Amino acid sequence: MTKMLTCLTATTSLLVGLGLAGAAQAQDACPNRGQLDTMYCDANKDLVADVPTDPSKLKDPSALVWAYTPVEDPAVYANIFKPLTDHLAACTGKRIVYYPVQSNSAEIEAMRSGRLHFAGFSTGPTGFAVNLAGAIPFAAKGSAAGVRGYNLVAVVKASSPYQKLSDLKDKKVAHTSPSSNSGNLAPRVLFPEHGLEADKDYKPLMSGGHDKSILGVVSGDYDMGAVAGDVYERMIVRGTIKKDDTREIYRSAIFPTSSFAYAHDLKPELAKKLTDCFFSFRFTPEMTKEFNGDDRFLPITYQKDWAIVRDVAEKSGTPYNKSAYDAEARREAEAAAKKAQQPAPAKP
Repeated sequence: MTKMLTCLTATTSLLVGLGLAGAAQAQDACPNRGQLDTMYCDANKDLVADVPTDPSKLKDPSALVWAYTPVEDPAVYANIFKPLTDHLAACTGKRIVYYPVQSNSAEIEAMRSGRLHFAGFSTGPTGFAVNLAGAIPFAAKGSAAGVRGYNLVAVVKASSPYQKLSDLKDKKVAHTSPSSNSGNLAPRVLFPEHGLEADKDYKPLMSGGHDKSILGVVSGDYDMGAVAGDVYERMIVRGTIKKDDTREIYRSAIFPTSSFAYAHDLKPELAKKLTDCFFSFRFTPEMTKEFNGDDRFLPITYQKDWAIVRDVAEKSGTPYNKSAYDAEARREAEAAAKKAQQPAPAKP
């Protein structure tokens, strides 16, 4: 109950904060805003927030706080990314603090409120981070072959009778969280052509994370999970699940993977230094294994590289604007509260 109340309180504060800030017309003279919140302006129409023109609004903190998308247990990534954190500290000359977040909305609000200076956002929430938190995506994981992509996969238990998506009608199908691309939005757009439509053929059950969906499938709590293929593959490599315990019955075309973004109000010289430090970093062997062969960060832009993701968002009826985000945040809070009342899926 305490956990549920904490979650509801945090989300209520988030929604109130967004409403108050969104009501403030901070940049009435802005010539173009697009889908950006009223806190931001996009005069050059590159779809991301412009750097503030007022020097007093630029940030150059002594410590840079960052987070990585909570696609799995946030504590896992504190250790995985330690070599990066150490590199950035030496390269920028600033203290680097990793801040674990428990939900996509918490991560977005942390950047919006100024508590995060840069972050890794998963594919779907990147759009909300750009429009509502002033995030400027600049990098993604990859290799010499290019930027890493990932697939939406539908995973079932190996011993189950399900062979195709249409077999899952009226079954227990797990989505991850409302704002997730592969965990919610893409299945709503891509599954119907294969005979399975969310909210018509099944009621999506929000698990709270890709790893939770997969573990729930293995334990029998869900008949199928719609998840990011890279998370699924990492769990097999890591030994969290056995490959023979599950089967894929669907795999989509490739989507861009998580973005790394800095806050729009970082001092330009600091933002440039931070991006240079990212691009000079080479993954340790352990990180390369964890991230399916990726060994570096490569440059991206939100305008170009997230075009397919924005298209999915529009077609799923969840464009990356404030009203859609408010609705998604409420659903995320309701799902988290409901999940808190249920026992967690047992690990296999």
